[in-house]
Amino acid sequence: MARNADETRRKILEAATDEFAQYGIAGARVDRITKAAGVNNALLYRYFGSKVDLFDTVYSRLVTEIVSAVPLDPTDLPGYAGRLYDYYEAHPDVVRLAAWRQLERPEHALPQVVHDAQREKVELIAQAQKDGLVTTALPAEELRDLMILLSLSNTPLIPAVGSDIDRERRRATIVATASAILRA
Repeated sequence: MARNADETRRKILEAATDEFAQYGIAGARVDRITKAAGVNNALLYRYFGSKVDLFDTVYSRLVTEIVSAVPLDPTDLPGYAGRLYDYYEAHPDVVRLAAWRQLERPEHALPQVVHDAQREKVELIAQAQKDGLVTTALPAEELRDLMILLSLSNTPLIPAVGSDIDRERRRATIVATASAILRA
């Protein structure tokens, strides 16, 4: 039974990820999610509570996946920015979900998993600063945020002006800019 429940949850989460990425929280429809997942509406509510709770679960899951897929190496922050850029390009739904979250739930606190992941990144950078491996010209929080901001270049959150964006050149620019920040 637990195996079947886990499979049902997985199907709902996959369908919900697609639905929320395309339509946002307000535009997402429970009936489309459950139809795509091949389950009834009652199971969605049973496992996740509400549509908003489901969105928070989807968002937290994606943040956890990013942390695992793109670990921060504080001694290679430019490489980290480049790897995040690659991840966002390969997983555009992640950026779209972040945009929808910011647009539709700005007054709600971020899920705890997001706070934990961001705090952990700051701690890693701060330790590297303390060890003399990373510049102390900027606080660890600012360095983290700048690397993330650079990685979002040419995404729905920070779209490029113009349509002729060379992906490799953009990535190289992100890494070079991150390197320049660290040299400052």
